[in-house]
Amino acid sequence: MQILDEAASLTRWGLTHALPRVGIQAGARRGDLQARLIMSTAGDGGAPEDAELPLELFEEVRSRGPLHKGAFSYVTATHATVKEVLGSPGVHAGVDFGAGGLLGPVQRWADRSTPIGPLTPPSLLAVEPPEHTRYRKLVTRVFSVKAVRGLQERTQDIADQLLDDLAADAGDTVDLVDRYCALLPVTVIAEILGVPHEDRLKVLEFGEGAAPSLDIGLPLGRFRAVERSLRSFERWLDDHIAAVRRNPGDDLLSQLVLAQDDDGVQLDEVELKATAGLVLAAGFETTVNLLGNGIALLQRHPEQLAALREQPDLWSRAVDEVLRYDPPVLLTGRTVVADTVLGGRDVPQGSVVTTLLAAANRDPEVFADPDRFDVTRENADQHVSFSSGRHYCLGAALARMEGEVGLRTIFERYPGLTLAPGARRRTTRILRGYATLPARLSR
Repeated sequence: MQILDEAASLTRWGLTHALPRVGIQAGARRGDLQARLIMSTAGDGGAPEDAELPLELFEEVRSRGPLHKGAFSYVTATHATVKEVLGSPGVHAGVDFGAGGLLGPVQRWADRSTPIGPLTPPSLLAVEPPEHTRYRKLVTRVFSVKAVRGLQERTQDIADQLLDDLAADAGDTVDLVDRYCALLPVTVIAEILGVPHEDRLKVLEFGEGAAPSLDIGLPLGRFRAVERSLRSFERWLDDHIAAVRRNPGDDLLSQLVLAQDDDGVQLDEVELKATAGLVLAAGFETTVNLLGNGIALLQRHPEQLAALREQPDLWSRAVDEVLRYDPPVLLTGRTVVADTVLGGRDVPQGSVVTTLLAAANRDPEVFADPDRFDVTRENADQHVSFSSGRHYCLGAALARMEGEVGLRTIFERYPGLTLAPGARRRTTRILRGYATLPARLSR
């Protein structure tokens, strides 16, 4: 069995990472626009702290029309077409980067031993109605605007406590990702799901290890590390769910364990792990990036921070401007399941479409002077950083609230905060944020 599992793992890597990686590298050498876009992101080696978004490539894609046919998929950088794709009933979540045709049965055999991850069914990110509707309905109420308002006071308490813990290091250099940006959202989502306080750091490790699972073209060593992280996370979830069954509480996971849909059907074990695992990981992964990106942007634009100090009511708008200007998620892929028209052109069934969320957020047709970071921007909330359509981010209200509390509180507490040398971006292609963000704190 172990030999078969190893063979399946190598086959998965070959079909979904090695072959695409070779194609992407070859395409980039030929000058293919889409391949150049993929290679422009951090990838294996990371990127320096000042690594900018590939704005020139975004503009080049946009100049090719609403929907450009690249070597590997259709690509769109326009706001209207991104929203059209994400909202189309003929376009489904998920992308099959593996081989089709004669190799299709090989792919399906290899996928039988795939660990549960954010892009594998029955994850909310990988299924469509009616399953998607059923899973989403069970967790929506916890992330409603009203429910999030009820969490704001507790989030403020957590932020205050984390900053109290940093007081002893005032004047020294601290890593804000490690000590603040990561701990704030993971503590909030852990409490929502009834995760013991002492397991927070373990959950953070799982999230960091699994984050590259969203990427394409992973080298073998990293692919193996990702699958190990996903399997470890799954084993931890098994234990946590068993503990909740023995002693249910008022948390979301206890509700999911006991919940029934309109037909009286409960989630099975795989559905429960996929839903709880995604909510837990997605509940902090992107918010870590939002907080780190926001701190760095406000430090690089002191006039914007000054405007927020003069007008504190702008903080919620500032969070949306951070999300627009330097989004935690750069792009998302979709598969066309029926011949359709997108961006004014015919797109056949089976096609893959890549929506460049970060590029749509810089569309001059929607955002005036789009490359300017402006916390007073009135339509900043029109960004697509939370996706759009039926897969619009379930935790958008929670992320906005945590972003506002987290950013406002750290700059109120430490108005003399300055960034120190040594910041590093994450080594992921789709998720964009800081792996480390050293800073010196001063009151």
